[in-house]
Amino acid sequence: MTATVDPERFAAFLRSLKERSGLSYEALAQRTGSSRSSLHRYCSGSYVPPDYGPVHRFALVCGASPTELRELHRLWAVADMSRMGDEREGEGDAEAEEEGQPPEAVPTAVAEAGPSAVGTVAAVTPWRRRALPILGVCFLLLVVGGTWMALATRQRAAAEDADDGRLLFSAACAEPVGMGQHDSCVEEVQRLLADAGADLSVDSSFGPQTLRRVTAFQVLHDLDPDGVVGTETKRALYDPKTRLRSWTPKKVRQRIHQVFAEEGDHAVAIADCQSFLDPLHILPNTNGTRNWGVFQISDTRLRELGGTPREALEPEWNIQAAHRLWKRAGNFDDWPYCERAYKKSKSS
Repeated sequence: MTATVDPERFAAFLRSLKERSGLSYEALAQRTGSSRSSLHRYCSGSYVPPDYGPVHRFALVCGASPTELRELHRLWAVADMSRMGDEREGEGDAEAEEEGQPPEAVPTAVAEAGPSAVGTVAAVTPWRRRALPILGVCFLLLVVGGTWMALATRQRAAAEDADDGRLLFSAACAEPVGMGQHDSCVEEVQRLLADAGADLSVDSSFGPQTLRRVTAFQVLHDLDPDGVVGTETKRALYDPKTRLRSWTPKKVRQRIHQVFAEEGDHAVAIADCQSFLDPLHILPNTNGTRNWGVFQISDTRLRELGGTPREALEPEWNIQAAHRLWKRAGNFDDWPYCERAYKKSKSS
């Protein structure tokens, strides 16, 4: 699949959602907090946003179903990888141009240097030709060995738990359960999350909402928050140590009004735009970073504030942290998309 095709499929999906919604770019910009020109660039395929947040808000405003949200997240991730690949190729071309010659020109340049230089290249080239296959074989052996050890470990762990009646430890669910999967293993994960207090649909489809709840569960159980249901997460799901219940949107709204006494309505609007007032809302980005909780505190801000993902999922800590950021800046520019949406709504 070419880099051109990937963004175009992503853009075509966005266009279909927009056309079905019947909303103009102006209306969508006001409701999502993105600029009209940015949305037009997304839908035309001329730009793939590096942050999934505006794409997710766009789809929700257009009325996308859970299945459509899952497919959109997949298309965005593939398109974003194509974008990053193009950037890397561009950097390589730029480096070659800075050197004043293409990579293939190096042997020619050496040859022009004289017979002694040519002799050096002739001596080095056969060694490289012999070394590359050897290095390739060594790399392959390392990969195969690592894969075998991982599979053996997983099989031993599954064998230890296979006969206890837990579906996630049966042969049918031996592999980790993750994004894009649609089967009984996902349904079991969703059922266990719901039993632990999570608010999500049990529909057998591992989409963005399930990803968020799995990640929140992992954070609250001190597991690696990778969003994938591996052996440790499976064990924790069958024996949860804490509930996934948190504050209701009503309680979140009331507390924000209390903390942001000077700008209560404004702060509530920002939080509602960011997370729908959901304390356990987690948004992953393709660069591996996440945004956490009520005000979607980014990993960068979290480090600046001396907090942890677990603290960021606590609504009181999250609201207080957001208030500190607001006080420090004197505005809500830490949340640019939602701040633009708020200003547009007030001016219209």
